[in-house]
Amino acid sequence: MVTRFTGNFTQQAALPQSALDAATTVLGHGRLHRYNLLPGEVGEVAALEEEFAAFTGARYCLAVASGGYALGAALRAVEVQPGDRVLTNAFTLAPVPGAIAAIGAVPVYVEVTEDLVIDLDHLAAMLDAEAGRAQGAKVLLLSHMRGHICDMDRLMRLCDDAMVTVIEDCAHTMGAAWRGVASGRHGAMGCYSTQTYKHINSGEGGLLVSDDPELMARAVIGSGSYMLYDRHRAAPPPEVYEKIRYDVPNVSGRMDALRAAILRPQLAELPDACEGWIARHAVIAGALRDSGLAHVPRRNPHAREIGSSIQFLPHAAAPEQIRELLCACAARGVELKWFGAEEPQGYTSRYDSWRYAPVPPLPRTDAVLARLCDMRIPLSFDLDACALIAAILVEELSRL
Repeated sequence: MVTRFTGNFTQQAALPQSALDAATTVLGHGRLHRYNLLPGEVGEVAALEEEFAAFTGARYCLAVASGGYALGAALRAVEVQPGDRVLTNAFTLAPVPGAIAAIGAVPVYVEVTEDLVIDLDHLAAMLDAEAGRAQGAKVLLLSHMRGHICDMDRLMRLCDDAMVTVIEDCAHTMGAAWRGVASGRHGAMGCYSTQTYKHINSGEGGLLVSDDPELMARAVIGSGSYMLYDRHRAAPPPEVYEKIRYDVPNVSGRMDALRAAILRPQLAELPDACEGWIARHAVIAGALRDSGLAHVPRRNPHAREIGSSIQFLPHAAAPEQIRELLCACAARGVELKWFGAEEPQGYTSRYDSWRYAPVPPLPRTDAVLARLCDMRIPLSFDLDACALIAAILVEELSRL
């Protein structure tokens, strides 16, 4: 009899009762807008910003409507202009180059390695090439795609030497760290997502952190604070806004009180949740590595990664074999995604399918994406479920 997994890969863990209670309180009083407060009331959004700033060690934090909005807000804060070139990983999700293109800038792709991090040798060459251009890139939007963290010491040296500003996309690295420093705290700004399939869940939502007062002031005004910026607490002092308040366009994207209210209890429980993801990832990754049938991305020993999903590259597999693997696993209840398909499928797509951006030759990235399989690991799966999933993956890989 063929073993089959019966779990649901899109069913997240239930929200804690404390989140439900917080939501009921906010719905009861009806003050959903972040600035709709009683005299002396802090408000859920401002409280979340203070708590997330403390969680990451940042001076400032802004809660916004989505992770994609956070990326756009950061790009506008560092004053990327239409026509500017912005470096970014070739392996990422569509909202990253989309945020660049949405403000009229041009995504410039950097190769990725088999361990799914930005190729620092290629980045070094790209920085040299950009330095020789009249309108060379001055910003790197670094995507910690699928939670994989590159050598941040070397990356920051390269970018600092080239005077390139780094913005970190931490949609998949909330709770992760490099040498004990929270992901998102190395560049000028860090952007996070609270979309349902991220580490804390408000359906949609985003967070933006920085230590730079003017950058955060630009983001606060730009998010639609109007002249109510003095109601932000994890934020720069009023005098910083005075220098820029007439010059920053308003692109409204504030988070509401209901989402902030259900996020705060989840943030308090995030350290335990991260340990849960790490344990689940270890079960599946260990079985795949032990099988010798696929490459599982190696982690830098200085990185603490939070494996809410897992990726692997079957050895020497052709596209038709990958398709067979996906079908065989699906028949046994295991839902895999493939980043090598010619046409976008759900959230998976290749850099050459984003036709609003130039498509350079990226042979190393192409070779990685051609075999790259991806799978969510919800906390609703226990360790026994993860062991069963791993066994199914190994059995089906052995048939390739």
